[in-house]
Amino acid sequence: MRKAFLLVVCVCVAMMAVTTGCSNRKVEAADSSSTDSAMAADSDTADTVDSATEVIASTPMPKAADQLFDDFFFNFIANRKLQRSRIKFPLPVVNGGKTSELMRSQWKTDHFFRPQGYYTLIFDNEKQMKYPKATDLDSVIVEKIHLRKRTVEQYWFDHQDGKWKLNKICTIGFKQSYNASFFTFLSRFFAHSGRGFVKNPLAYSGPDPNGEEVATINTTIPAGEWSSFLPEVPGEMIYNILYGQKYSESDRKILTFRGLANGAETQLFFRRHGKDWRLEKIVAY
Repeated sequence: MRKAFLLVVCVCVAMMAVTTGCSNRKVEAADSSSTDSAMAADSDTADTVDSATEVIASTPMPKAADQLFDDFFFNFIANRKLQRSRIKFPLPVVNGGKTSELMRSQWKTDHFFRPQGYYTLIFDNEKQMKYPKATDLDSVIVEKIHLRKRTVEQYWFDHQDGKWKLNKICTIGFKQSYNASFFTFLSRFFAHSGRGFVKNPLAYSGPDPNGEEVATINTTIPAGEWSSFLPEVPGEMIYNILYGQKYSESDRKILTFRGLANGAETQLFFRRHGKDWRLEKIVAY
């Protein structure tokens, strides 16, 4: 089985983070903010720096990376100096209707999903999967979905003067989200390793799980093997990025696992049955 399809190769991560990625645009002059000498004195003792992070931090981000949010964000989560330079301090933090402000000296580097080597996205349909490649976005929200706490931390980014910057953090409960019922379901689904929530047999499309990876096959697999196609079964937290897709209380959701280093992707297709959801198909790339 493809249990380890998302092994993270540090050098590959570094190459992805410092190039323009899928934007395919000509590299322009470097962003001076990422090498600003004024940031040199910044210290973050809680930040663990691996070899890939060192490479990224020492390589200025191309200006073209700001044209596609993913290209910017992969640099943002790896480069501590760039991260601090792209936050509007004092940063408003909204929680439970109360707003406080986070000062520059209080900020701790946040690597988001980079340490785990993959991230998750949620869509209502296949058409919404085109949003991450849009270059005309004015705002994007990165969500940390806390499955056990049933809260969502939203990191609001806006694109002004040609640069992406974090301008607000907002924490909401599941009930305030358009994905409320699906988030509540996922907290149970992952806590029970999918037991009782997977169609049997389960439809599968992708490389041959028996090792013959020469072509895509369409087949079925036993329900108990669904997790074999994931890097890991999430526990406490998953991520989502709102590129502008408009969610609705639809009867269908697609949970996508996307690798940072190799681009490998697994899509889990869920359908609502009554008040609950069921995993009905897996598509792997």
